[in-house]
Amino acid sequence: MDQDRDGSRASAGNGEASALRLLQSASGLRLFAMHALIVVVLLATAQSYDGSIHPASHWVVLAAYAACSLGLGLAERWDRDAQQHTGSGFTSRRAEGLAWASTALNAGVAIYVEIEHLLVGASAGFDDAAGAVSKLPAFLLLLQTGLTMRVWHTAVFAGAVTFAWAATILIAILQPEGSLLGPHVSLSDEMPALLTFIAASLVVIDGVRRLRHAVTTALRLEHERTMLARFVPGSVAVQLAREGGLGTVRERHACLFTLDIRGFSAFTRDYPREHVVQALLDIRALTHAGVSDHGGIVDKYIGDGVLAHFLVGPPEHQALSALDAAVAVRERLDALNHERREQGRHPLTITIALHAGTVLAGVFDDGARAEFTALGSAMNMLARLEARAKAEDLALAASEEVVSLLAGRLPSGLSAVPVTAEGATGHRVPALYAIVQGVPIPA
Repeated sequence: MDQDRDGSRASAGNGEASALRLLQSASGLRLFAMHALIVVVLLATAQSYDGSIHPASHWVVLAAYAACSLGLGLAERWDRDAQQHTGSGFTSRRAEGLAWASTALNAGVAIYVEIEHLLVGASAGFDDAAGAVSKLPAFLLLLQTGLTMRVWHTAVFAGAVTFAWAATILIAILQPEGSLLGPHVSLSDEMPALLTFIAASLVVIDGVRRLRHAVTTALRLEHERTMLARFVPGSVAVQLAREGGLGTVRERHACLFTLDIRGFSAFTRDYPREHVVQALLDIRALTHAGVSDHGGIVDKYIGDGVLAHFLVGPPEHQALSALDAAVAVRERLDALNHERREQGRHPLTITIALHAGTVLAGVFDDGARAEFTALGSAMNMLARLEARAKAEDLALAASEEVVSLLAGRLPSGLSAVPVTAEGATGHRVPALYAIVQGVPIPA
């Protein structure tokens, strides 16, 4: 079970990494466009100041940001290509380092632009435009960091910018010689802008977290559904995937279904081989159809027998689905026997036994062969019930557990009749009920 948990954690980690790569690939062009837009904003900020406010620093920052962004973008692209070709963990660690470098670059640029505006201020005639433009890099870079779908990176960026912005305002206010805020800069304008940035940061962080979780969950469900579809019907795979079906061998309540051809050994002795094979294939086909149509899973074929499970839904639903499948199988068998009689062939008779209980169900994979199956004491009890049902010459039988689940839900025209018997040692054998047509007559 520890290995199962480790496998689940590894699968979850792989799903998280896959989600990140998918989201980053989808937002690659948007991130590039955002880089270009921020460069334009920095250019506009540089043009908004006159020569008295050190415009050269803006050009330096603009050139450095453009060069560093281009370099980091090319390095990240090269790293993703290398990882796709090699699958190396080293490239993954390097990608994380590049991502943090990009986040630090974004935070540094946003802090620089805002602090310079606060401490130096805008020149007359450009104060409104410069004040508005100086806020844009912080918000645009917040959105750009969020588009990387890295929650912690977005939180660190928002925290660094908020801290620097608030600290600069606080230091300016506490200066004994008066505020260090530049001309045309007022707290009445800065505080609402800071609070708006904080609110926007919380919204973006929460949105990234929710989107990443949603995509990861969707990818996991699709991956599990695809894998489970190798073993079970598509509709059942969807339900099991939602419950964490793949890679998790877990306890589940199940209604168990077993079918056996009565007199098959004698049949193989008395009839040609091709007739035996055809009869076996016909029984398997009609059983598979009846079980699958009612939401069951055909586990395996064992000689002339078929084992199936009903795992989806509440126990009462499982029991009713198993019973409906058994009735459908018998109806299909009646049609098959009608054809066999017309062809002059011997009709086939079967015994179906139903039981309900807790099993360990899931994909068992030993590295050489994988199968979806169920194990547990309920399976052993099913085998004993089937043997009793064959000994009693019953067409359709159910355990006491199944009959209890079907109480008040038996389809019209069907009744559960208890079958009593004593074991060879005087101990009672497992309770068994015959499912028959009509209402039994009291003794």
